[in-house]
Amino acid sequence: MITKHPIYQDFPEYADKIKDLYHNNDEFQVLLHSYTDLDEKIYKIETDEELAMDDELSHLRKDRVFLKDEIFNFLKDS
Repeated sequence: MITKHPIYQDFPEYADKIKDLYHNNDEFQVLLHSYTDLDEKIYKIETDEELAMDDELSHLRKDRVFLKDEIFNFLKDS
C-alpha cells in the first residue's frame, strides 16, 4: 500500500513536542519542511504522478530515513 509518512503518524507520542518545536525552533522547522517535501516527492513517484528511476527513488527513500532519524534525535534530545 502506498501512503505518505507524516511525522505525527510515526511519532504520535511526540505530537505536542513536534508542534512546539515547529513553532519555536527554526532548525527543527527546516528539518520538518525538508522531510515533508521529500515525503511528498516520494509519494508522487510511487503513485506515478512523477517519474523517477528506481535508483533515484531508492536514494530519496534513504534520504527520508536519514531526515526521520535527525528529527527523532532532535525530539528525544530537546
